[in-house]
Amino acid sequence: MKKEKKHWNILGKFRSIQNTIFVLTASLVLFAVITVTVISLNFTRSSIFENTVTYNRQLTGQVNADIDSYISYMENISSMLAENLDVKKYLFGEGEEADEAGVQLLSQFSTVLSSREDIYNLGILQKNGKALLNEGKSRLNTYVDMEKQEWYRRAVENRDSFYLSSAHVQHMIQGERPWVITLSRYIPDPMNKEGGVLFVDLNYSAIRKLCDDSSVGKKGYIFILDEDGNIVYHPQQQQLYNELQTEYIDEVMNCQTDVLNMGDGDSARLYTISRSDTTGWTVVSCSYISELLKKSEEAQIIYMLMAVVLVAIALLISSFMAKSITQPILKLQSSMALIQEGDFRAGNVEVESRNEIGSLTETFNVMTLRIQELMEQNINEQKAKRKSEMKALQSQINPHFLYNTLDSIIWMAESGKNEEVVLMTASLARLLRQNISNEEEEISIFDEVEYCRNYLTIQKMRYKDKLEFRIDVTPEITSCQIIKLVLQPLIENAIYHGLKYKESKGLLELIGYAAGEDIIFEIRDNGVGMDEETLNHIFERHTVNYRSNGVGVYNVERRIKLTYGQEYGITYKSRPGEGTVARVCIPKERRDLHEKA
Repeated sequence: MKKEKKHWNILGKFRSIQNTIFVLTASLVLFAVITVTVISLNFTRSSIFENTVTYNRQLTGQVNADIDSYISYMENISSMLAENLDVKKYLFGEGEEADEAGVQLLSQFSTVLSSREDIYNLGILQKNGKALLNEGKSRLNTYVDMEKQEWYRRAVENRDSFYLSSAHVQHMIQGERPWVITLSRYIPDPMNKEGGVLFVDLNYSAIRKLCDDSSVGKKGYIFILDEDGNIVYHPQQQQLYNELQTEYIDEVMNCQTDVLNMGDGDSARLYTISRSDTTGWTVVSCSYISELLKKSEEAQIIYMLMAVVLVAIALLISSFMAKSITQPILKLQSSMALIQEGDFRAGNVEVESRNEIGSLTETFNVMTLRIQELMEQNINEQKAKRKSEMKALQSQINPHFLYNTLDSIIWMAESGKNEEVVLMTASLARLLRQNISNEEEEISIFDEVEYCRNYLTIQKMRYKDKLEFRIDVTPEITSCQIIKLVLQPLIENAIYHGLKYKESKGLLELIGYAAGEDIIFEIRDNGVGMDEETLNHIFERHTVNYRSNGVGVYNVERRIKLTYGQEYGITYKSRPGEGTVARVCIPKERRDLHEKA
């Protein structure tokens, strides 16, 4: 009892939160890992694999025995037919005797084929082309050299026994190309001349039934290889030939034991192998290890029970220790959450301990106070800076434009064009009044468009042979707000850089419309256009040139982003000789970015 008290006192005296949490967490993790590992090794892998290997051994052995029995039965059928006197009369006789023997054989063939659905073809043939196939309706494919067919060649070479081929396409019968397994045997000539070959083409129905009826789990299966490692039967045989699935055939054929583990992860497989001395075939069962693990109900129950016990122990220990360890952290976390939402009044957290949490809390209080002061200072500075930038940018009106406009008024007055003088003077007055007297940062789109209309009216009168303009702004957006002097600098840029150098009269269009939650303006001109190099540098900052671009694209782009955010601004499309389109995107409702700064 005394030692237990000392133990808890030691944990309570840890002045380092890191060490306390480390000792507790490490103890729990080690206990859980060791327990789960021991249980996994003792109850899962040993029992699952031993039971699975035993079951699969019995299964593959039984399938192998059934296949041996089936092939022996087929071999007996072929032997019975091969020893039939009618076969030799047909192959080696002549005249009516051979014909009568052929009729008898066809009758026997028909009986065998009708009683055995697993026999696809049945026939006898000779090198000289003499052949009797199935019920007499099938014909030999004269374009196929029978001596090149392995089942024919091997039957001739191995005259004392039958030959069993692997799966192959049968080419010998006209109009048919089935996948079959061929059992063939040599029929000797009593006169020691060239003999014949009897063959039986087996389809997969019997072998498939033997393999598919044997359960190897939901994902497992059984397949068969011949003595050369060729596939005799596989449930996904087509996928194997199309290389959509692979098997470890070489490893299976070279394996010295009857069990083989291959692969890793979800593709890990357990092969159980059974070889036949009768057929030379190898029967292989394939089980997925991931499925074996999932199938173990015993292991799952043990895992669940142990998990519940471990979680209960962890919760008891955590609830006992967490109160004294995490209480200050929770208070600090709550305060941080409030400060994150902008409530700096929660920054003064009470210091309850002298360990790392206490030190952290004191530092947090000081840091919060300092951040609050700096943020207030920064907000005030940013607001002042942005207002200054806005006023400076808005005040950059082109004096060269004023000089030329006044010169045009003087010239028209001297020429007696009083109506033009009145129109240009009135337009200039409205232009100056809106730009200079209006101190508001934002104006209505209607006022901004009217400002552009006055500007274009003046420019059209100055460039009579160079400029036509059209304004098409949908009424639904005219009451929305926009920062001053966004459209006019782009129009000015289009005139001086696009239309001024056009040999014929140019057209400038100002189009405005709503697009979802945004407003789009397009300033289109059919001027000289820009090449790709000019477009790539159009947003670079340049010194204001009062003879060319006035406020300039860079300044307009900067004002839009300062006001509305980085997702808004100007985009350009242009082709040399075809014209330019400047596209301005702003939101319908302005978000106050300054408050978020």
